[in-house]
Amino acid sequence: MAILQVENLTKTYGKGDTTVMALDGVCFCVKKGEFVAIVGASGSGKSTLMHLIGGVDRPSGGNVVVDGKPIFDMNESERAIFRRRNIGIIYQFYNLIPTLTAEENIMLPRLLDNRIPDEAKLRLILETTGLADRAKHLPHELSGGQQQRVSIGRALINDPALILADEPTGNLDSKVSREIIDLLKLSNKRYNQTLLMITHDESIALQADRVITLSDGKIIRDEGVRA
Repeated sequence: MAILQVENLTKTYGKGDTTVMALDGVCFCVKKGEFVAIVGASGSGKSTLMHLIGGVDRPSGGNVVVDGKPIFDMNESERAIFRRRNIGIIYQFYNLIPTLTAEENIMLPRLLDNRIPDEAKLRLILETTGLADRAKHLPHELSGGQQQRVSIGRALINDPALILADEPTGNLDSKVSREIIDLLKLSNKRYNQTLLMITHDESIALQADRVITLSDGKIIRDEGVRA
């Protein structure tokens, strides 16, 4: 079953002679539980693609279907709610709320939804991410790796249909990067969590089930990774 369908997605910026085609008719599907890496040179369209799949920006043409729902058939308010409940996004620079503790940052998507906190799920995430003894700490009291673990926990708290990770190790040293990738792979394998990751690191990409390569806004390769 395809949890994600990207349908003839295009995105242009500017007009006339200054028009830039950031994405040019991109099509692919991702099955539930699949780990897909998106790679390509700077300017290839990776981040634009991720923003569109996450519903953060609107395409010039095409649509994105997440768990059977075409997200650009929704209005902005509906799309924001859908994204919060169904798409977990992990950024390179963490994007944590500085005045909230680690556990409050993790619970934020549920709190914004006025949903009752799931204490059992929170405890499980804190244990899985190795943050049980840092739950009451503010972001400035945590290391970069611990802050990224908080952002991963926040992405997981609502059991989203899809997790998008945009260069999640780009701000970390090699040892912590390996730990973060191992944590994402654990959520992928243990919980059958679908993971789509942008990375410039070939060694990380090769740990995925499949690698999609972008160039000048188009897919030039889409291939499985041999075990």
